[in-house]
Amino acid sequence: MRDIPPEQSLIEYPSVFPIKVMGAQVEGFVEALVTVARHFDPQFDPATVETRPSSTGKYLGVTLNITATSREQLDELYRTLTSHPMVKIVL
Repeated sequence: MRDIPPEQSLIEYPSVFPIKVMGAQVEGFVEALVTVARHFDPQFDPATVETRPSSTGKYLGVTLNITATSREQLDELYRTLTSHPMVKIVL
């Protein structure tokens, strides 16, 4: 991946950054995502989590609003979420 100089980034750091995650609607899914979010943003507030079930109720969309502090932090957060066994999609 090519490094983007900070002055060319479309994101200003620090800033609140929404990450959308989809997975099966199972017990512990949201809690697992909160644990990951807190690892990358110790000040993450679980009360800000937004959830939206799929029309069939089989899947759950979750929005995590984390405080992004760097491109590296976001890249590692995406890698961690996409490799999580409960996660299907990360946007």
